[in-house]
Amino acid sequence: MVKMRLRRAGAKKQPFYRVIVADERSPRNGRFIEEIGYYNPLVNGSEGIKIDAEKAKTWIANGAQPTETVKALLKKAGVTD
Repeated sequence: MVKMRLRRAGAKKQPFYRVIVADERSPRNGRFIEEIGYYNPLVNGSEGIKIDAEKAKTWIANGAQPTETVKALLKKAGVTD
C-alpha cells in the first residue's frame, strides 16, 4: 500500500520534515516515490507548511493513504477539508 508520510531531515534539535509518498514497507528515511512538500515545526502557523495541492489530490485519488499527522497537515494547508 502507498502512504503519504513524513521523512525527517534537519540537524539534531532542529527538526524539518518532508512530506513524501512511499510504499508502507520502506523505512522512514528510506526509498520513496515522490516528494510533495515540507513541514517545518519550528515556524508558527501555516507558514511552515508547503504542500503541492495538485500532487497531493492526485495521490489521494490514486489510493494513497495519508498518516494521521499528514492528514492534519493537509487540512491545515487547505488541501483537504
